This record gives sequence, structure tokens and C-alpha cells, in this order.
Amino acid sequence: MYLSILMLPLLGSIVSGLLGRKIGVTGSHIVTITCLIITSSLSIIAFYEVGVCDSPVSIHITSWVNSEFLNISWGFLFDSLTVSMLIPVLFISTLVHIYSTNYMAEDPHNQRFFSYLSLFTFFMIVLVTGENYLVLFLGWEGIGVVSYLLINFWYTRIAANKSGILALTQNRVGDALFSLGLFSIFWVFGNLDYSTIFSLVPYINEISLTIISFLLLGGAIVKSAQLGTTWLPWSMEGPTPVSALLHAATLVTAGIYLLVRSSPLLEYSPTALLFIIWLGALTSFFAASTGLLQNDMKRIIAFSTVSQLGYMFMAIGLSQYNVALFHMVNHAFFKALLFLAAGAVIHSMADQQDIRKLGGLQKFLPFTYTAILIGSISLMALPWMTGFYSKDLIIELAYAQYQFSGQIAYWLGTLTAIFTAFYSFRLISLVFLSYPNAPKNDYLHSHEASSAVVIPLTILSLFSIFFGFVFSDLFVGIGTDFFGNSIFTHPTHITLVEAEFSLPLLLKLLPTIGSIFAAISAILLYNNIPNVLIDLTDSPSALTNSISNIRGNLGIRLYTFLNGKYLLDVVYNKYTTGAGLKLGYTVSKVLDRGIIELVGPFGISKLLMNTAANISRLDTGIVTSYALYIVLGLISILFILFYPVIVNSTLLSYDQLLNNSYITEMRLIIIFISALFILNTKSIDSN
Repeated sequence: MYLSILMLPLLGSIVSGLLGRKIGVTGSHIVTITCLIITSSLSIIAFYEVGVCDSPVSIHITSWVNSEFLNISWGFLFDSLTVSMLIPVLFISTLVHIYSTNYMAEDPHNQRFFSYLSLFTFFMIVLVTGENYLVLFLGWEGIGVVSYLLINFWYTRIAANKSGILALTQNRVGDALFSLGLFSIFWVFGNLDYSTIFSLVPYINEISLTIISFLLLGGAIVKSAQLGTTWLPWSMEGPTPVSALLHAATLVTAGIYLLVRSSPLLEYSPTALLFIIWLGALTSFFAASTGLLQNDMKRIIAFSTVSQLGYMFMAIGLSQYNVALFHMVNHAFFKALLFLAAGAVIHSMADQQDIRKLGGLQKFLPFTYTAILIGSISLMALPWMTGFYSKDLIIELAYAQYQFSGQIAYWLGTLTAIFTAFYSFRLISLVFLSYPNAPKNDYLHSHEASSAVVIPLTILSLFSIFFGFVFSDLFVGIGTDFFGNSIFTHPTHITLVEAEFSLPLLLKLLPTIGSIFAAISAILLYNNIPNVLIDLTDSPSALTNSISNIRGNLGIRLYTFLNGKYLLDVVYNKYTTGAGLKLGYTVSKVLDRGIIELVGPFGISKLLMNTAANISRLDTGIVTSYALYIVLGLISILFILFYPVIVNSTLLSYDQLLNNSYITEMRLIIIFISALFILNTKSIDSN
């Protein structure tokens, strides 16, 4: 059964990809969706057997690397952490497959698209089920390659090419750091197997563990699009089902899974944990403030993904790995709901993604409006919604740490929650509640999608409402031993009791109160009194007073700064990309084509050819020239032979000759060669 979870998505991908022309579009849909439905059903059984019944399974297939120093096997581990990851991965992948049958119905390359989706799911399963870091790295690289194929699926579009290349190149940086982390693990532990490494961690030097943690963290930062990376919001050029699959439960959560799986390593590195807290808090605040004034519907949701990933990093830095995993699972459901519902809006409104050019869709798309409303309420973590049971808990745990970093994380997390509610309801106001701004023809042709779209949205809506309430005690309840040995938390880092019972009620309710206030403000500002925002960004005229000038300039600059993503692209292009191009030009022109070619094979061959040409010019056929050469050679030989006499004015003694045997040997060699030359010359003359 457990191997079937691995192999069925691969089977669907192979059949759809290689036999797509034989079985047709409908056959490709049936094969891939059937394989995913069966796999999802098996994952539920595995979740019950492994997680609820506490019976982890380890499968050893065969040996992969068997050397004197390193033994790695093809092994797969199904523990509580693995089966918890399989639920969102397989469920959302199955729903995305079903959704895509309608969304991609007009595309001529359906078989290729479904083959990529199933292959991506297979590599994600390999990543979460591998029992050593090398198998995990295989799945890690696999999802990176297939994500490029999916983002660049419409490869005739230049924007898709650029987005795919950006995602691939930035992820390669993280992959390089991750591979260095694997080399470091092997150097320190002598193995890459989880059980061996984690059992030896308490006996290893803290500096070594910190270096390993930061190298693994580098891979997780890029894969999960943390502060400093820019690829995730720009990967929206692929089809919307791809965005839902990549951003909800698979690609971006791979970094979170890596850190949660490596919890024993991180727990003995306080420096790495402190860095992760700050990184997560700053990332969540940066992404939320950037998403405030974005206008592309999918990009707004993408920035909310980055913000929620920052919350997960924050929880990992607080040593609350089970809370980070719980929020990742919750986030997967309501974020997939938001992406798929946004895709339904885009598909219905002639592929229009700019929220300023939509509006008034509440009566035209009531079901889609309900789905986005449920997803947004869960995202802003209103009480009794799925997001509330993990997101607010992370903020409370930050304050319960009672340290400066925890206090900063709490306030940044609270501001992030307020910003999240604001841009979520800004999207709802401009798309569904405000005055219609789209062409009349688009409204006349707008319609609710078919059952292939309604079914996934309905299921995800139910998960976004009830999943957190049903599974909160199992995942993050006080005293739960659901994760057993799959997650390690040092006893001194347990703060859940403090967060539950010691915090003032106002601090607990502050994120929720702020979110409600921000949501109401967004509805009022963008629906009832939009002129206020127009005045803030309106260019001041010559007739306005100085206060209006200050207000107009401030509004324009603030809007430009936030809408321009903190001008991060400008910084990258000017200081990173520009400097890299100049360095590459210097290396190419000066080093490669200059020094290396001059000293290397090209220079040596040219030197030998020039030397041979110069020597050949000596063959003039003139006897007097030959006589001159002979005389010069004789003088040179005599100078070499009698060099000690000329320099020291005396012959070397016998002892000196013994001490300088190499001089004697050289003289003898020269005499021998000269004698051979003279004898050869005489024999030629006699003939």
C-alpha cells in the first residue's frame, strides 16, 4: 500500500506523457485523476495507521550507494510527519487535477500538462517520504525542474519564459547551499540517514551544527521564497492551477518540511533559531505590506503566501515545529481555495486579472464570491475558521517566549495580520462589491463554472472552515504525542503552556480585533468613500495649499514604494544583476580570452609555432651563415664547460665537484652531445 502511494502518480504521469496521443485528452484526465484519487484514499489509511495508531513504517528497497565510507539505501519512511504532509499534498493535487479539466479544456496540450502535474506530485511524495537526506534531495531537485516546466508551460509567452528562468535560477542558489549542507552533514556525521544523524546530534560541536543549520536554512529560504528572494510572486505567469498547486501545499512548503524534519539539528543551534525568528517576522511583514497596494489578483494572493510562510518560519524559530506544520496544512487548504476561486473569476471575465478593471461581480458570480470570502476569512484568521487555530497561536507563542526577539515577532506578526485582512478585503471590495469597471460584454458572458470547478471549491471551503477545529487538538493540543519521535523539541523550548494560560486576554485578542477593523476599513475605503484614496495619490495642482502638496507627494511616494515591492527589483537590477554582468564581462574578456588563452593551450601552441618558424628561418642555404652558427655554438659550449674557471678563476676541487655533482653531470652531458655532433659531422663529410 505504501509503495502504491509513491508509484501511482508516477504511473499516471508516464501514461499521460508517453501515451497521450493514444489515449486522448479524456483518457489522460481519467488515468491521472484516478491514480490521484486512489493515492489520496491510501494516504487517509496511512494517516490512520501511522499517525493515529502510532505505527510508523520504514521500507528498504535496495542499496543505492555502497562504499567504504558511505552507505545509502533506497528507503522510504512513513511516520507522523510524513503522513501529515501527504494529506494536503495529495488532496490538493487531486482537486487541482479535477479543476484543471475545466480550466485547461481549450488548451491543445492537455496531456503534457496533466503529465507534468502528476510528475510534480510524485517528486513531492519522494521528498516527504525519503528516509535519508539524499532521497529528500532527489525529490527536492525533481520539484524544482518540474516547477520550471509548469511555470513555463505556455512557453511561447516571453513573460512565462522570464518567470520560469527566474524561479529556476534563484532556486539553483538554494539547491547549491542545500548540497553544501549535505556535504557538511556527511563530513560531521559520516552518514545521511535520519536516524543516524539525529541520534548523534547531542554529541556534536555547536559550531558545526550551526554551520550545517545555516546551509540547510539557505536552501529552505530560497525554496520557500523568504526575504531576499523575488521569484514567487513573479511565477504567476503559469496557469492558475499551477499557482494553486505550487503555492499551497507543494513547492513552497518543501523548505518548511526540510526545517521541521531537521528539528534535532536546529534545536542544538540557538543562533540558527534566533536568525529564523527574525527572518520569518521580517518576511511576513514585508510581504503583507507589499501586498497592500498590488493590483494583480493572483499576485496579491502570492504575496499573502509569502507572508504566511514567514509565520511558519517564525514558528520554527520559536521551536514550535508542530505549530508550523499545522499552519502549513491549514494554509494549504484556504490558499488553494483562494487561487482556484481567483482562477474561476479570471476565466469567467475574459482572463482579466487587474482588480481595478473588475467590480460588481457579487451578483454575477455568487458561488465564487462565497468561496473567496470563506478563503479570505480563514486567511485573516477570524475565530472558528481554520486559520485561526494556527496563525493566532504562532503570534501568541512569540510573545510567550518572553525575549526581545519574541516581542518583536509578536508585534510584527500582529501588524502582518492587520495588513492581511486589509488587502484581502480590498480584493473582495474591488472585485465583487464596488462599481463595475469591466467591459459590458465581459459581464454578459460571465458565468459560474462547471461542476469540475464547483466540486474542488466546495471541498476546499469545507476544509477551510472545519479542518482547524477538528484537528487542532491532535496536532497542537497540550500533551499530544501525535508526532512522537518525528519532531524533537528541547524541553527548555516548550512554551505552549505559557501561550495558552499566561498571556493577558487583550494580547490574545489584539490580532483578531485589528484584523476586523482592517477588513471594515478596506470595505469602507474602497466601496463607500473611494475619493479619499484618490485624493491621497492625486498630483497636487498649483492652486492647492502646502498641506495638500505634502499630502499628495506623501501619498504618491508611499503608493509607489509599496506597489513597487519596496523597489527591490531596482536594487537587484542595479547592484546585483548589473554588477554580475560587469563581472562576467571582465571574466570573459580579460580572464578567459586573455590570461587563460595566453598562458593555456592557445598561448603554448602559438609560442611553439613561432619558435619553429624562427628556427626554420636559420636554414638559409648560405655557407657563411652556417659557419657563423658553428662558431657561436662552439663559443657557447666552451663558455658552459669553463664557466667555473671564468667565474671563480680556479678549477673546482674534487670535493667541490662531489658536492656539486649536478654541475658535473650537466658538463658531461654537454660534452657527450658535442662529441656526438662532431662525430656525426665528420661522418657526413667523409661520405
